[in-house]
Amino acid sequence: MSSVLVLPTAAAARTLAERVIGGLGNRWLHTAAVAARAAQISAVVPAEDRELLVASAWLHDIGYGELARETGFHPIDGARLLDRNGWPSRVSRLVANHSGACFVASVRGLDAEMAAYPDEASATSDALTYADQTVGAQGEALGIEDRITDMLHRHGPGSPNALVAHLRTPHIRAIADRVQARLGAAL
Repeated sequence: MSSVLVLPTAAAARTLAERVIGGLGNRWLHTAAVAARAAQISAVVPAEDRELLVASAWLHDIGYGELARETGFHPIDGARLLDRNGWPSRVSRLVANHSGACFVASVRGLDAEMAAYPDEASATSDALTYADQTVGAQGEALGIEDRITDMLHRHGPGSPNALVAHLRTPHIRAIADRVQARLGAAL
C-alpha cells in the first residue's frame, strides 16, 4: 500500500504564522495580505496546488519571527523552522525561494544553506513571488515596480538587496510577466 502525502491546509499555515509573527505589526499585515492575494490568483496554479500556494503565502515570512531566527536571512530561517516542525519539504522550498531569495542569499554568503532548498521554478513558486511582490510592507496593494522601489528604499543602497538588484529585479519582472499572462489566460 502506498502512502499519500497530505499537504497542510492554509488554516494550519495561518495558525503557525500567527504564532510566530502575529505580533509583528506590519509584518503580519503584509503576510495576511499576501495570503489573500495568493487566494485571489490561485487559478494560475494547478488545482492540486491551490491550497499549497495559500499555505506557503501564510508562511513565506515566518523567518522574521524570534522562534525562527538562525542565519538572520528570513527565507532560510523560515524554511528551517518549517523543517523542524515537520512541514512537507515542498513548502519549505517554496518559502526558502520566494521573491528571488537565491540572489540575496548568495551575496550574504549563504549559498550552501540555500542549496538545501532547490527552487522548483514552477507556476506555484511564480504565484507565491507574485503575491509577495504585489503587496507592500504594510499590506497595501502595490504594482511590481512600486514594490521593488519601496523594498530598495527600505533596505538601503548598500544592502544585500540593493547589491543584487541588477539580477533580482529582472527575475521578479519575468515572474510577474508569466503570472500576468496566466491570469489573462485564466479569465
